Amino acid sequence: MEKLTRSRSLVIGLFFTLFFLGLIVKIYWVQVVDHEWLLARAEKKWQESKTIPAERGTITDRNGKILAEDGIAYIVTLNPQVIKTKGLERDISQGLSAVLATSSDPAATAKLESKIYEMATRKRPNSEEMMMAVEVQSEGYKIDSETKEKVDALIEELKLKIELRNKETEGKKLDTKDVGIYLTKTSRRAYPFKNLASHVLGYMDKWDKPGGYGLEYSLNDLLQGTPGELNKESDRKGVEIPNGKMSYTAPVNGKNVVLTLDQTIQYYVENAIRQVYEKWNPRSVTAIAANPKTGEILAMANAPDYNPNKYWEAASNPAVFSNNAVSYAYEPGSTFKLVTLAGAMEENMFNPNDTYQSGSIVVDDRRLHDHNTVGWGKISYMEGLLRSSNVAFVKLGIEKLGTQKLGQYITNFGFGTPTQIDLPGEAAGVVKMKYKSEFATSTYGQGLTVTAIQQLASYGAIANGGKLMKPYIIKEILDPVTNEPVQVNTPTMVRQVVSEATAKEVGMDLEQVVSNREMGTGWRAYIDGYRIAGKTGTANIVIPGEKGYADGKWLITFAGFAPVDDPKIVVVIVADVPDLKKDYHLGGEVASPAFKEIISQSLSYLGVTSEASAAQMAKIETLSPVPNVVGMAVSAAKTTLNQAGLKAEVIGSGGDVLKQIPLPDTKISSTQRVYLMTQEEETANIPNLAGKSLRDALEVCSLTDLKCKTEGEGYVVGQTVTGDENNRELLLTLKPGSDGAEPEAAEHSATPLPSGKAKATPSPSGKAATPTPPPKSTPSGKPAGAASSSPTPPPQTSQKP
Repeated sequence: MEKLTRSRSLVIGLFFTLFFLGLIVKIYWVQVVDHEWLLARAEKKWQESKTIPAERGTITDRNGKILAEDGIAYIVTLNPQVIKTKGLERDISQGLSAVLATSSDPAATAKLESKIYEMATRKRPNSEEMMMAVEVQSEGYKIDSETKEKVDALIEELKLKIELRNKETEGKKLDTKDVGIYLTKTSRRAYPFKNLASHVLGYMDKWDKPGGYGLEYSLNDLLQGTPGELNKESDRKGVEIPNGKMSYTAPVNGKNVVLTLDQTIQYYVENAIRQVYEKWNPRSVTAIAANPKTGEILAMANAPDYNPNKYWEAASNPAVFSNNAVSYAYEPGSTFKLVTLAGAMEENMFNPNDTYQSGSIVVDDRRLHDHNTVGWGKISYMEGLLRSSNVAFVKLGIEKLGTQKLGQYITNFGFGTPTQIDLPGEAAGVVKMKYKSEFATSTYGQGLTVTAIQQLASYGAIANGGKLMKPYIIKEILDPVTNEPVQVNTPTMVRQVVSEATAKEVGMDLEQVVSNREMGTGWRAYIDGYRIAGKTGTANIVIPGEKGYADGKWLITFAGFAPVDDPKIVVVIVADVPDLKKDYHLGGEVASPAFKEIISQSLSYLGVTSEASAAQMAKIETLSPVPNVVGMAVSAAKTTLNQAGLKAEVIGSGGDVLKQIPLPDTKISSTQRVYLMTQEEETANIPNLAGKSLRDALEVCSLTDLKCKTEGEGYVVGQTVTGDENNRELLLTLKPGSDGAEPEAAEHSATPLPSGKAKATPSPSGKAATPTPPPKSTPSGKPAGAASSSPTPPPQTSQKP
């Protein structure tokens, strides 16, 4: 027995000895061998790291109007536990699917409803318990304020439904404060002007990734900045440890980008080409406006366009994201005759009074035709320019200049190489003439391809005394903290393509293309009181993958600048395959009127008065700068303006001035009014505009949050609010005043501004109608006849005017 006891004591003693030895070894291993590794893991658990996002830089126009910025968005989250308790699974899935649907397709909405129902009834993994938080991805991720209001309305509707159930149910009542739908505030890229300049800007998706288009994509490294980081120590429950270690790295916000675009001119351009798109149903319309003296792009637009805030709505047609102004190469047609004309004139080979036989010409056994295949007989080269005769330009380019010099001028004007504008996706165009006949067709813009931005630069060179400028759209890049420029782009001359004297002469000749109604192909762009230089183009469409041209399909262009004596703006418009009902004669009605609208409104906006207006202004006193009265009380603002000899007109019933038109420091005459906005646009009434000039009416419209369109010319005689709830417009009817004098406006009651928002910008339809220019004799001295008869459709070797 004693022996057994000793054996047991020995075993127990041995066990404890081994146990303590093992414990000592483990402690040694933990404290010495694994010390650093375990400490690193512990610190990792203790430390809580949080990424602090950087604020993405803004994109503004040249006047500081924000085109892209980080705005407020919301994330929709569901709580399946609460939803099950309230029995709202079906109500929420049906209601949210209707609110968040991005398509009007019933099948797509039904699919979304099923998806949200699954989220609203989701359980924890490997458990029967319901989850407490499920984000509605992706339809409910970063929704805008408008959609958020609809979700709020749905929440209130569900609360009301629970209240009704409580009234009908005895016993325990359900809580009406929580229906299981929550909205979390976050940030998202916002585009305040919606579709405006969408092809220039591009877009950011919901996950803060740039789409592959526009400046958001190409300038992403500059705009996105560098995120910061916050590290702190906390216990296993996430509570911060007192006196624990903490480190903070501040985020570096993205740079701010200022563009050369002018939001007002951009609006004019977009409205003009939208009218072309809606009327003529082309594949696309493109327009660019620029300052010819600097190369600054004032506007760049394409139709159709898209809303970057809702980029997914255009996903079914990826081509809509492409900026055709720089990426689309096309055969230009007769607008390319500018190069041949300028080259021949520079080499002293263009005599406007020399004559030639129109109709057709043979080059290398290939017969090339005028758009009027029978021609106009023996006419002068000036008449050939006005009538856009292909034969005249073949003779100028091939017989006079020669292929070598012609090719050199084409190169010097920048064709065949990118302009290197600061936008992504620029095409170079194709200029590869080999045979004499190919050079011959190139004289009138066939057999080579160009881009709209190249054509804009070439016409800008003629407007700028022969100096070809590099086009650019980024004016400067600003530091987000100091707002000081870190990069400034300045005008860059590429080369002198022709002399100043030649450029001036070409401009005056192109002016006759617009002003001569009897023969000039561009007469529809004529504006009374302004000197306009321009050229039309109607090019056959090449059949992809084949040699030859499509029957009855054309690309219509118009390019020009104004005023001829001191150009302020150059514009190019391209309409790709408009529906001309196979009648190319209708081509002149497509781009020319849009060019006219853009030029007339832009010149007025830029302060370039017509000759008629200038004559009237000469009789008026000297112009005075408008004082800055924003922020003043209305009475003080009126006193300040009266002291400056200016009249004030108040819009709204507020006590302080929120906005003013014209802007401070703008020079105006004492007869021009200064309009003062004293209420937010949504709540202000529209004053009666009867008796006001078009200029004054548009200025009032620019202060209101309502689209403003006009009919007629002269002075306002009536106004009507039209349109549905989502597209309200103020339609102004204008009629000429007596003897050109502006009728004095009497005091009238205001027109109530309807609820709902729409962009407050004047419509380009409000310009004066085209007066008929006086008839001119033909340069050759022949009687002026019709521009052309109705010839049979020309063969593929002819180009239209």
